[in-house]
Amino acid sequence: MNDLSKKINIFSEDFDYNEFQNSAIKELQSGKPLTGKEGVLTPLIKQLLEASLEAEMDTHLDNESSSNRRNGKLKKTVKTNQGNVEIETPRDRAGTFEPQIIKKRQTVLNESLDNKILSLYGIGMSYKDISAHLAEMYGLEVSSGKISQITDKIIPMLEEWRNRPLDSVYPVIYLDAIHFKVREDSVVKAKAIYTILGLNKYGVKEILGLYLSEAEGSKFWAQVLNNLRNRGLKDILIACIDGLTGFPEAISSMFPKAEIQKCVIHQIRNTFKYILSKDQKTFMSDLKLVYQATTKEEAETHLLQLDEKWGKKYPAALRSWQNNWENLSNYFKYPHELRRIIYTTNAVEGLHRQMRKYTKNKGAFTSENALLKLLYCACDKAEQKWTQPMHGWAMILSQLDIYFDDRLNL
Repeated sequence: MNDLSKKINIFSEDFDYNEFQNSAIKELQSGKPLTGKEGVLTPLIKQLLEASLEAEMDTHLDNESSSNRRNGKLKKTVKTNQGNVEIETPRDRAGTFEPQIIKKRQTVLNESLDNKILSLYGIGMSYKDISAHLAEMYGLEVSSGKISQITDKIIPMLEEWRNRPLDSVYPVIYLDAIHFKVREDSVVKAKAIYTILGLNKYGVKEILGLYLSEAEGSKFWAQVLNNLRNRGLKDILIACIDGLTGFPEAISSMFPKAEIQKCVIHQIRNTFKYILSKDQKTFMSDLKLVYQATTKEEAETHLLQLDEKWGKKYPAALRSWQNNWENLSNYFKYPHELRRIIYTTNAVEGLHRQMRKYTKNKGAFTSENALLKLLYCACDKAEQKWTQPMHGWAMILSQLDIYFDDRLNL
């Protein structure tokens, strides 16, 4: 205990503020810290807390039977923004006293420290890094287990966000999956996070949901889409997807009017799995004539020419384009402003890149909840930046309203 704490009793009638101020200044000048275990302000915090607890006990005993009485005190250390403070909590004989200012088993004084931890967690810091930061900045020793308990406050917010009502119509949605590793029963398993990103009628990006499964598959996508329907989504104009087998059928079963646009960039990537490296540059030059064509008819002409030139050498590559052409070529019917936002799933892949920034230091997550908590933080940060409509949205919206016969209900 420092000298100031021996002298000062702020609840005494003899308390002299000027004396306290002078003593505090002297201790600061002598090198004493302002806060922390030996801090100048620590005795004041201790006295305020203990006085409040004593007042709570007095009120409690007044409302109790005459047989109940005080039964000593219990020491415990409380973490505050000013460092650790050791306080004495009064006890009653009946054991019915439930303090409110510092509850039983509470070791953190208030929510401000919790908010600091949530903020650090929300920018992707690991439990270990958060613990080290708190020790360095505030002199607090907070275990990884305690940090995990605090970050669990995110879970109710996550569940509320994942189950919130949706708009009845979304002009464009992007569907894709990203994979992470999660440790279960000492075994590391791959998990797929299904991400649905939408453009609402105001042209602003909105994450409609995150769903976790063992692996990506069309059957689970059907369950995801059914969940969207249950949350109020009635119609989708254009659904932009990758090349997963069975995906278009899953969407059509839930939203029969939705137009499917397969990602051209995914298709190009898959094509080059079949092409020898020595031919890739020339093949790509010919392929650009197909997907950069002005009209669908022009694109189909170039696709025939591509087949004539490369079909015998790379039949699998050409067959993939031909089999998927119906869902790959829908974007040709629209003006350039609309084409550029639907021919690829780059929008949702950009979101996935932001997720990776938050999770890059994680080899494997300790649980599914640990993964979802951090991804929710990443999504929240992303949505905070999405405040403006997409460039040229007014024109795009008017075009959509024409092409889709007033389904937008503008």
